[in-house]
Amino acid sequence: LPCLCLTPSRCSGVGLALCQRLLEEDGRIHLCIACRNVQKSEDTRDLILAAHPGAQVSTVQVDLGNLASVLRAARELRCRFQHLDFVFLNAGIMPNPQVNFKALWRGLLTGKVLHMLTTAEGIMTQTDRLNGDGLQEVFTTNLFGHFMLVRQLQSLLCGKEKPSHLIWTSSSNARESAFSLSDYQHAKGQESYSSSKYATDLTSVVLNRKYNNQGLYSSVVCPGLVMTNMTYRILPVFLWKLLMPIMWLIRFFAKTYTLTPYNGAEAHVWLFKQKPEYLDLLVKYHSCTTGLGRCYVEARKMDVDEETAEELYQKLLELEEQILEKYRDLLD
Repeated sequence: LPCLCLTPSRCSGVGLALCQRLLEEDGRIHLCIACRNVQKSEDTRDLILAAHPGAQVSTVQVDLGNLASVLRAARELRCRFQHLDFVFLNAGIMPNPQVNFKALWRGLLTGKVLHMLTTAEGIMTQTDRLNGDGLQEVFTTNLFGHFMLVRQLQSLLCGKEKPSHLIWTSSSNARESAFSLSDYQHAKGQESYSSSKYATDLTSVVLNRKYNNQGLYSSVVCPGLVMTNMTYRILPVFLWKLLMPIMWLIRFFAKTYTLTPYNGAEAHVWLFKQKPEYLDLLVKYHSCTTGLGRCYVEARKMDVDEETAEELYQKLLELEEQILEKYRDLLD
């Protein structure tokens, strides 16, 4: 079972926990770790092999925010593998996150604070920037780089005899209110993370419509609120130390407070064990944890408009065409 797992540059957090949990489920898989930093991905590989000495674990370098890197990685993967059974699209960034404390205070006064704390709705902003390709960095890293990789790996993914499953890491922060078709890269707003995750949900819906009959299926998951390097950048370290006991208490009321990367990977691992052709492909699968620490998965219907999803998909195809023209020398 060749299995590709895309993780952030540090190969940590949910990505690392997912790799370890997949091998606990099935030691026969060939796990390919794809991340930006070569040395850290090799260190991660060594760490995994120390716990699973007989495992097949390889690495490939890819920076999802650099589209030339995406094309090079796709070419390398096409040379290495004949088929990919699973692709976990887990890489993501949230640059310069800021908490809107005024909005949080309003939430306390209006009784909406628990909803805000579990979805980050209205209280999280980010400052985005352009990447080397002239595209918004969050949009490219969180969605478009993954999209182009999937398109470039079609020959390894589409085959009716043996289905392939794309599993995207989305978020409960994926909100229609943060997304606009006229600004699908979110150049004008301050909620680029939310916009990119909503666009991820839309993209998954269309991929199913286009490719299910070719044996390719797509699902989205939400890992819940997990304490990772991305999360720790939101507030100063001393504040997190003060808040952690409160967060463990909140988990009795907010089941999406998974907190640990191991718990956050629950929905990913659950999907690994399912037959994708029997899943509801308009559902997002949420990792959840009870107050006493029991992990489980909750399926929730996605709030997506299929017509908007189709329009976004066409815009992504147009943008892809421009990028492929720019990097013709990297194509086979």
